[in-house]
Amino acid sequence: MLFLKIFLTFSKIGIFNFGGGYAMISLLQNEIVEKNHWLTNAEFTDIVAISQSTPGPIGINSATYTGYTVAMNEGYPQWVAIICAVFATLSVLWLPFLVMLYISRFLIKHSDSKNVHNIFSFIRPVIVGLIAAAAIQLMTAENFSTPSESWFAFITSIIIFCFAFVGVRLYKINPILLLVICGLAGLLIY
Repeated sequence: MLFLKIFLTFSKIGIFNFGGGYAMISLLQNEIVEKNHWLTNAEFTDIVAISQSTPGPIGINSATYTGYTVAMNEGYPQWVAIICAVFATLSVLWLPFLVMLYISRFLIKHSDSKNVHNIFSFIRPVIVGLIAAAAIQLMTAENFSTPSESWFAFITSIIIFCFAFVGVRLYKINPILLLVICGLAGLLIY
């Protein structure tokens, strides 16, 4: 039953993912945390952070981690958890792979079509909205603390966020360097 539920959930995530990893975060969070209660918000936030610092797309990394964690939490042995992680990873990939094969043939044939250009002009704002929704969903107490818990942690989190935003947006600082700087700042401050 667990394998079927993982297969259906990650197949749905894979097929309805438009716009890449960041756009996928809100759908992942809804399916993994809200509907299935496989992970907590804090664990999901950790997955997003780990997925950004490891090679590979967010969806694949989070599917792998979630498959493994769910099986372990259900009391299965580690070898079953590894199979479940591989199964979740393949589940998130198979439908988009088949769809892209078909769409690629269509796009090559009709790349100059006005209808194709119109479709893409409508999809772009949706992707921006999905990425914005993901950013808003990650602005939780687990990531920023709250003033009632600790004013220091809350203000420090906002300052680190603003530093990273301004560093990337205005000063074009390399994001990897910013991750290292902010990680070291968090290590030293907290």
